[in-house]
Amino acid sequence: MLAAIGVGSLQELFQRQIPAAVGLSAGLDLPEGMPEQDVYTHLRELAARNVSAEQELSFLGAGFYDHYVPALIDMLMERSEFLTPYTPYQPEISQGGLQVMFEYQTAISELTALPVSNASVYEGPSAVAAAGYLAKLHNGKRRLVVSAGLHPHSIATLRTYAHGYGMEVVEVPLVQSAGEDGDGAGRTDLDAWSAAIDGDTSAAFFAQPNFYGAVEDAEALSAAAKAAASGAQGSAPVVVAQVDPITLGVLKAPGECGVDVAVGEGQALGNRLDFGGPSFGLFAAREEHLRRMPGRIAGETVDVDGRRGFVLTLQTREQHIRREKATSNICTAQALNALAGVVYLSWLGRRGIVELGELLLARTHYARETLTALDGVSALHSQPVIREFALSLDVDVAAVRRRCAREGVNPGLDIHALTGRESDRGGLLVALTEQRTRKDIDRLADVLGAAVAAERHVVAA
Repeated sequence: MLAAIGVGSLQELFQRQIPAAVGLSAGLDLPEGMPEQDVYTHLRELAARNVSAEQELSFLGAGFYDHYVPALIDMLMERSEFLTPYTPYQPEISQGGLQVMFEYQTAISELTALPVSNASVYEGPSAVAAAGYLAKLHNGKRRLVVSAGLHPHSIATLRTYAHGYGMEVVEVPLVQSAGEDGDGAGRTDLDAWSAAIDGDTSAAFFAQPNFYGAVEDAEALSAAAKAAASGAQGSAPVVVAQVDPITLGVLKAPGECGVDVAVGEGQALGNRLDFGGPSFGLFAAREEHLRRMPGRIAGETVDVDGRRGFVLTLQTREQHIRREKATSNICTAQALNALAGVVYLSWLGRRGIVELGELLLARTHYARETLTALDGVSALHSQPVIREFALSLDVDVAAVRRRCAREGVNPGLDIHALTGRESDRGGLLVALTEQRTRKDIDRLADVLGAAVAAERHVVAA
């Protein structure tokens, strides 16, 4: 093979292709190898440094949550026909896999009140970016307007993709203080939102609830986006909502609020906190956007004998169609994780997801009232919340979190450490799931209150 391409060695092949300035001129700086049993001991010691949500009382959230995963999900996911649910290249012989996709799509469509769902994407942020590309294909415009309440990872991912699309991302701030009309801090600034959207806006993105836990006025944001573009003599932008699926048991569905595309992180639906993944991203839209959606869509039909069957109705991946026509370069499926999602939703049922949402409402309200009663702790905003809320501490959040960790409690996320926004300094994002009881919340209050008091004493000294 080397002779056929005219080089004398593999090294010569590399030297011809890799510039000397970036090539490795010396050996890798690695320690000497170890026997297998020593490697095992070393890795075991490294693993012991990790702390799981079962080893500490955790109130972490910000997209990934410690929900209970029923045993039946593991039982079904471990069946041999589901363990490797790769995209079927001869789809109609994979009736079980196609039915999983179809049932999943049906559940997500019902949850979001949007008629079309795809068979999942990788995770929440890439679903947001895919929605941006859908909008570009839909109207060819170049501006993406995003609320600062969108998850920081989603904004970063959208900016990365937008650079490749040749598009501009414009960020709209949240209201920072209560106004005369009583509209408090925490929500997307509706006036700034409307002002940022013009005739060149391709899509407008907001989160429901937003990253700080505040419930947004989804109908007002959707209507304002479409009205602003109309006033600028342009077609309405694609309105995209990044939704938390667990909250849709108590919140109005995005499709009923004027939203065109709903995307979100699916981890909370039957997927554990397995070192940050894997998970899946949900993606639903109005029918007019069907042919611009990423991934795959499974459909239902009947065979020649009249029996119910399933087909791969649409596949927009570049492996299946011409690359220049593809709307997705996703090279594998998250169907196993999506299977967990549809099993979880089936397990909850229509009433169960409402009851879960109501439970989270009650416990979150109790936690917010209890924690904001502590000295040095206040609410970052006063907006309605469902399962997550932001606090403001008058001392260093990182130091407080370290003190809490020594007591076996993770009080939540250091918001500034994730966003880097100066306005978020002192912010702590606290998340609740059904696994955090009232007793757990009282324990958090005791530990957090003591940690804040200790840090205030240090500052005073």
